[in-house]
Amino acid sequence: MEKKTPNRLGRGLGTLLGGAEIPVVAETAVSTKSDPGTLIKIDSIEINPHQPRIDFDQNALEELAISIRTYGLIQPITVRPINHGKYQLISGERRLRASKMAGLTEIPAYVRTASDLLSLQMALVENVQRENLNAIEVAVSYQRLLDECDLSHEELSNKVGKDRTTISNYLRLLKLSRDAQIAVRDKKISMGHARAIISIEDHLIQSKIVKEIIDQELSVRQTESLVKKFNPANSNAKTKVKINLSDQLVNFSTELSNKLNSKVKISKELSGKGKILIPFSSETELTKIIEKLNQL
Repeated sequence: MEKKTPNRLGRGLGTLLGGAEIPVVAETAVSTKSDPGTLIKIDSIEINPHQPRIDFDQNALEELAISIRTYGLIQPITVRPINHGKYQLISGERRLRASKMAGLTEIPAYVRTASDLLSLQMALVENVQRENLNAIEVAVSYQRLLDECDLSHEELSNKVGKDRTTISNYLRLLKLSRDAQIAVRDKKISMGHARAIISIEDHLIQSKIVKEIIDQELSVRQTESLVKKFNPANSNAKTKVKINLSDQLVNFSTELSNKLNSKVKISKELSGKGKILIPFSSETELTKIIEKLNQL
């Protein structure tokens, strides 16, 4: 039987509408209120072309269809009127599909007045609040709310009831290679694995690591260690190559050592940078070196 989440969903939709009561319209006239859960014909409902959810588990749909045949549909779908007695689905495509499989010709529905933009927001918010949604679907829904609904990260956080760090972690998944995203979607690797490999920009390397994670059943910690071997960020430090000193510098080093009565070391790199090192073993010796330098 389909799990109900009235509190979470209600908060999300209520937030979208600014806390105002959502108007319910009758089947025949937009201006007239109807009872919640009005029965409408299934063949009058069009699927939302912007439906954020893509994957539907066939076995789960069949189980829900059996439940609907036995007990009926407990949680109505949500639709909006469009034209000529037709409706467009806002949320509940899984319930609608299962109801069709169960042989229903009518289905209980909440009929809402909503613009295209509000309909999209409602569908996306309702979608990300589902417990069985995979991480990539959540990430895509968050990105669509930001892009298509022109929300800021703070507004998105308020609407979906998630802190900004959580939202950012999901959005970063969209930077993964296609193979990595599929592995996350299919739950072959965890969010922890994904976060470990996301610092690698090369998608070919990401995909190679994903294959190794799956084949060798690597833990997140093992994956982090593996990533360090591939991550260019760990090998970007420029190697300091020392070069042989010219005769002039060698003579200068020897002369300065004699004057300070202390061994002077000079080192130089290919970049032209270098350093002169004058070691000392005590405060007294340092004072003497300074005094001699001042006399030069």
